[in-house]
Amino acid sequence: MTSIKEQAAISRLLSFLQEWDNADKVARSHILDKFIETNQGKTAPELEQEFSQGASLFLVRLTTSLRITYMTDSCLEKLLRSIGIFLSAVSSNRYLIEFLEVGGVLTLLEILGLEKIKEEAKKESVKLLQVIANSGRTYKELICESYGVRSIAEFLAKSKSEETQEEVQVLLDSLVHGNPKYQNQVYKGLIALLPCESPKAQQLSLQTLRTAQPIVGTTHPSIVDRVLKVLGTMHLEVQYEAIELIKDLVGYDVRQALLKGLVALLIPSVKETSKLQAKILSDPSVLQLTPSLPMFLQQAAAAKAIGVLARNDMSIAEELLYLRVVHGLMAAMGNMDHSNSQRLASLTLECFVQMFPLVAEHVRKCMGEELYQLFLSNAEDLYMKIDSIQADILAANKVNVTKALCLHGSSYSMNTLYGSRDSAQMAYLTHFEEDVESKE
Repeated sequence: MTSIKEQAAISRLLSFLQEWDNADKVARSHILDKFIETNQGKTAPELEQEFSQGASLFLVRLTTSLRITYMTDSCLEKLLRSIGIFLSAVSSNRYLIEFLEVGGVLTLLEILGLEKIKEEAKKESVKLLQVIANSGRTYKELICESYGVRSIAEFLAKSKSEETQEEVQVLLDSLVHGNPKYQNQVYKGLIALLPCESPKAQQLSLQTLRTAQPIVGTTHPSIVDRVLKVLGTMHLEVQYEAIELIKDLVGYDVRQALLKGLVALLIPSVKETSKLQAKILSDPSVLQLTPSLPMFLQQAAAAKAIGVLARNDMSIAEELLYLRVVHGLMAAMGNMDHSNSQRLASLTLECFVQMFPLVAEHVRKCMGEELYQLFLSNAEDLYMKIDSIQADILAANKVNVTKALCLHGSSYSMNTLYGSRDSAQMAYLTHFEEDVESKE
């Protein structure tokens, strides 16, 4: 028979559930406040004791209320926090299954896409998804199968709260770990985020890509173009993360495409340059905006990234020589519309001059003794000391170290530089040698 104590506990439970069932919006809000205050951090056995072994009866009411009212934002944040107490409790697998069986994941994902829902409620939804994802591979797969990666990525791009965006990053990081079936889907979702308008979302996506890349192992073809475009950002924290990712990517099969792309950014295309000149001629005020144009920001960032890569790895520096990096750096030094391009290109060129005597010889011949000595004395401040004629000389330079390396049999010949590289790499370098010769 049931003891008097147990009967009293059951009676309290039934009374509490009846109070919830009959309560209006305001009363339910008070009930949730009290529940959150008194039960935060409790284990599943403690919750069962609190509810006389009937905690699931209250959980089902919370999930039902969530499904009915989530579009109206009625007590939504408190409802989610209350459900979170159940799902995050130690030994709470039973509660988790009960929540998932009523479509909990789909509801949480749908909340992220609703415009009228407050940011705080959406953050609580992300936290619940974190709890679910951290419960194991099966649950990560469930989120991904529910088109979760797309919903989560879109929310990261649109969110206005940096704190919430950081919670989303934690969720995406969890989904890429221990989820072999869908890790590529998460990886592609992160790449798709790179062109978004939110600098914080770009920064967090780049950070997470650095974690995801070694897990996935292979690269996606679109990553090179997407990362190079990010270099056109005005936000230094985003640029920093992009360069850090580039440092990682040169260890993968996109290395050649990445290096070639960086060198290409040193000289903006004629098409883009002509567009800029047309704007300047039609509106004098446009000239003031020139330093912030993406193509010049890309140019400066590319010069910086090339310098970082060359200093870190001699083989990359040597590879860049065959891509005519010296010609590109000198052209960037002559861009008087963007001083940061001049400064960073000058510093990177200094690195190549110090590393390779042959480069120093060609740069000296092109610059002339006076300008070259000025460059050697202070490469970083050179842009402040050159005049328009000297800038034109740099911008129109014809330096071709690649041809000298390939045609004149210097100590920096292909065999010396690359030794016994594989046939694909040798074919790649030979292609550039032939391309250079055909242009001369």
